[in-house]
Amino acid sequence: MSFEWFEEVDLMVKKTERDRLKALSILDLMAMKQSGEKISCLTAYDASFSQIIDRAGVDIMLVGDSLGMVVQGKKTTVSVSIDEMVYHTQCVTNARSRAFIVADLPFLSYASIEIATQNAAKLMQSADAQMVKLEGAHIDIIESLVKYGVPVCGHLGLLPQSINQLGAYKIQGKSSKDAKKILEDAKKIEQAGASLLVLECIPAELAAEVTKQLKIPVIGIGAGVDCDGQVLVLYDMLGISMRKVPKFCKNFMETAIDVSEAVQQFHKAVKQSEFPAIKHSF
Repeated sequence: MSFEWFEEVDLMVKKTERDRLKALSILDLMAMKQSGEKISCLTAYDASFSQIIDRAGVDIMLVGDSLGMVVQGKKTTVSVSIDEMVYHTQCVTNARSRAFIVADLPFLSYASIEIATQNAAKLMQSADAQMVKLEGAHIDIIESLVKYGVPVCGHLGLLPQSINQLGAYKIQGKSSKDAKKILEDAKKIEQAGASLLVLECIPAELAAEVTKQLKIPVIGIGAGVDCDGQVLVLYDMLGISMRKVPKFCKNFMETAIDVSEAVQQFHKAVKQSEFPAIKHSF
């Protein structure tokens, strides 16, 4: 065999490795939806877990304001600040190579178009987030952010930032009226220019219908297996959360020898549509 042959093989191997480590974009997530490939997503809050999740091949890391509960020990996410979100997003992006990074806009950080624009800029310019997520059908804010080049992820169903209005963390969209409102809001969010949507704690049948009618990827958490992808709070799926574990969560550490294997099992289970099972759905 010639030296040229070995050189060609070496270049092919290096190209494969570069492609594996290439940071995913929203176009990659759209392609997954179109091809029927499930999208895996986990929350992340620091560099060490970021590296583990990234190496496992998980597609999206969500820097969630859930850090207020699982990292800071608070009872809700309401007290998390934009500065804290910037800090934790920086920690996550410092260690990631491939996964797509979404960062939450915390409570009242998008109370107006001007405020939302300023805080989205902080998450993207200072912390290298690729997309920001906000709760509820704030159509005017989504349209404005998209106009200025900010990729947006919507969030419908159970809205943790509204816990003081809701009174409890409970399933949403059970009545035909509420289900219709969620479907209508999902369509409006897509029309406003959002590139991704999270559905939390809603009936699996409703989530399947939303996913079917939207062109953008839909990520579920407690929303059944028919969403385009699944997300869990990292600490919940590792069985180390301080809070009561929700019905829709599975402890992947029970069958893993270490954290890395647990994350890999989650990723594989999502890709093969083995998670969530019926017992994890509403």
